[in-house]
Amino acid sequence: MQSRERVQAAFAFEQPDVTPCDYYATPEIHTALLEHFRITDDNELRECLGADIRFVHPPYVGPELPTYQDGSVMNIWGIRKKPMPNEYGDYFESVNFPYAEWKTVEEAESFAWPSPDWYDYSAVPAMCDQYPGKALLTGSFAVQDFINGVAFGRGVEQTLIDIALEDPVFLYIVERRHRFYLEFIERTLAAAGGKIDIVLCGDDFGAQRGLILSPASFDRLFADRKKEFFDLVHSYAAKVSHHCCGSSRKLIPRFIELGMDALQTIQPQADGMDPYELKREFHGQILLHGAVDVQGWLQAAEPSEIEQEVNNLIDSVGKDGGFIIAPCHQIQPDTPLENVLTLYRTLAKRRAGTVHPLLLAR
Repeated sequence: MQSRERVQAAFAFEQPDVTPCDYYATPEIHTALLEHFRITDDNELRECLGADIRFVHPPYVGPELPTYQDGSVMNIWGIRKKPMPNEYGDYFESVNFPYAEWKTVEEAESFAWPSPDWYDYSAVPAMCDQYPGKALLTGSFAVQDFINGVAFGRGVEQTLIDIALEDPVFLYIVERRHRFYLEFIERTLAAAGGKIDIVLCGDDFGAQRGLILSPASFDRLFADRKKEFFDLVHSYAAKVSHHCCGSSRKLIPRFIELGMDALQTIQPQADGMDPYELKREFHGQILLHGAVDVQGWLQAAEPSEIEQEVNNLIDSVGKDGGFIIAPCHQIQPDTPLENVLTLYRTLAKRRAGTVHPLLLAR
């Protein structure tokens, strides 16, 4: 099977030749892998790792986005982010919170919101043609990301209060994001002419031990918008893979009802998110995308433990399709490079074909 056939079989809950795999990593790990393979191209790295999915994003051609001397950059949503160091690396965090002081919808309406016209969709067909035989994905964790997307501009605490109170300002921002991404994704899919297989979107509804909002709140605030987006993606014969960190177990039946094709992350240490249990309960209803634990396990595991767990996931969760094996989030910067390579070596051993010699070298 080629990668695209393999991924399509997994979504159809049919047994592919091998379980398809995906790749996500922080910039620190990504850079270390590029150096290891002595390459500079991101997609060449995915080829070295044996990943089945390639990313297609229309290039940005909108107004120049400001950059600042402190290393911060402005995104299309008017949010300025700066790399904030932690013990092992850094994450880009908000530093300006432009929506924080808004009390009325009128204030929100007067903001300079982005336009889907700021992207060159005419470039999409040629981009798709660069990856013959691969499964193609567009979108990102930011697409449909109502909670984090608003919190970056309004603050986490205020956003959680907004959800509890169903604040009109919050709901206005949510609707602006929703309408933007509906048009952005539709124009991307239309330009691709049926060549894009998966649309990645996201929203973090879970914390480590449970949901951050009630199922009733999810239904009132987000469910209709999710369904509208999922229906749009399906109208172009593509599948939805929805990112959701943490414990979203109590919402999975609702996700299925709304038309979510795949749940991306499957964070094993979060309550109710054991991939083996989810496979038994939801096989045939929703594909599991992720499941390799990067929340401390991959960092500390011995190579033999990594090999055993990866093989177990393939044999159990990957049985009869319904699974794309991948890190449960970005591979974190404190992960030994050898452990990352062991993960992808183990996957390479399960499939036929050429394997990069630097992947197999120990």
